[in-house]
Amino acid sequence: MSEQLLQIASVVTNVLFVLALGFYLITNLQWYNYKIERVVLKHHKPFWHLFYFIVPFLLYYTTGKFFMIFFYFAYLPALILWHKRLDKKLVWTWRVKRFFILLAGLVAFQDFLCIIKQACNIYGVFLPLAVAYVGSTAIESYLFVAYKRHAQKKLESMKNLKIVTVTGSYGKTSIKNFIAQILSYKFNTYMTPRSVNTLGGLVKDVNEALQEDVEFYVSEAGARERGDIYKIATFLNPQYVVVGKVGYAHIEYFKTLENIVKTKMEIFATKRLKKGFVHCDVTKEKHEKVEFFCEDEIKNLHADLDGVRFELEIEGKTYGFEAKNVLGAFQSINILAAIKVALSCGVDIETIQKAVTKLRAPDHRLQKIVAGGKIILDDGFNGNIEGMKEAIRLCSLHGGRKVIVTPGLIESTEELNKELIEAINDVFDVVIVTGKLNALLFDTHLKVEEKILLGDKSKLQELLGERTKEGDIILFANDAPNFI
Repeated sequence: MSEQLLQIASVVTNVLFVLALGFYLITNLQWYNYKIERVVLKHHKPFWHLFYFIVPFLLYYTTGKFFMIFFYFAYLPALILWHKRLDKKLVWTWRVKRFFILLAGLVAFQDFLCIIKQACNIYGVFLPLAVAYVGSTAIESYLFVAYKRHAQKKLESMKNLKIVTVTGSYGKTSIKNFIAQILSYKFNTYMTPRSVNTLGGLVKDVNEALQEDVEFYVSEAGARERGDIYKIATFLNPQYVVVGKVGYAHIEYFKTLENIVKTKMEIFATKRLKKGFVHCDVTKEKHEKVEFFCEDEIKNLHADLDGVRFELEIEGKTYGFEAKNVLGAFQSINILAAIKVALSCGVDIETIQKAVTKLRAPDHRLQKIVAGGKIILDDGFNGNIEGMKEAIRLCSLHGGRKVIVTPGLIESTEELNKELIEAINDVFDVVIVTGKLNALLFDTHLKVEEKILLGDKSKLQELLGERTKEGDIILFANDAPNFI
């Protein structure tokens, strides 16, 4: 190969290599809310960084002209295969597109300077990536400030809008859904889609989806660090807030349960509070605008595979409630919270009873599906010990063979995972453990008829077709993406 052709090949390889590293970087950043510290320090599979970033980076500077062979015949195919196997692939948002435009421009400019000045024997990799990351972060911060200001002006212009915001460790999406469904019987109500619960997600939702004629906007607030919910509370300034049950979810970020409680209570930073509803286990501190809700208010609770039924005493009278399409005893406390909010907003008891009958749980939260003679309980978005144990209890009511598919508890403790395993041992015949995070722990402590450790979730459908049969009940418990 002539010197000129070799130089062209080196430039092309450099550009493609930097873009490939950028692809790996931005994919991981998107998973972890674009926080580089979480990608570096909190990644669930840090060895990926070694294989797809660090080693290729080192080889680029140590193997000379042989790097092209490694890049085209090893690294690039491996990266493509890695991407193909992901069940949570990169979403090409405008933020991602802007990152790649900036990165491609920087690496092309760098290589052009090297060529015309004949100053580079080997072309830079780290500098374009670092500048693109810093530059895109600065651009996104600037754009977000303007985008947030626009959303705030929109909220301020909607004089008749009432906002309800729900937070907590567990059940906030269910509470949000139940509140919105009940309020919709009397008011024009809109709720945030799916599990949108970050400041960025809420700003986007207000700007793009919230209609001017909406009377009640029902939202939720999530957090990964102190201050996250404070930012949401001061942005939305909701008139009604709910703090659901608080537990050890995301304990690796907050370190202590006390820190989690303090973060959830940041929701009271709102300047327009009319009424707050707080689960009785969160705090005992009383306030004139706060009403507590607790399990001991719920009487004659029955929860089986046909729904949830219970009674409440309201203003000295007993009322019955039945949610035919909602599974899980734990949902009764979420429905109770929604009932209290609806009463505070002026919905009458009879309307609430009718609405509860029609309630539907959010997708992937103990959804019952009957297919091919099998009962499927899709509880893929439930990742707390209480909810998973209730799903296991429901499965125990089934007379046929019982199968569970789970990665265990994520962002939790070994003790709670052992508690989960004990519950599984008492009920299930077949256990399929997905992912590698808790695989060793489950392999050590499971004592069931059949256990299967499945590292590659892409094979799950085929495996279920082979190992399950008509009459089985199959529980999908906490369906974590395979980067976890």
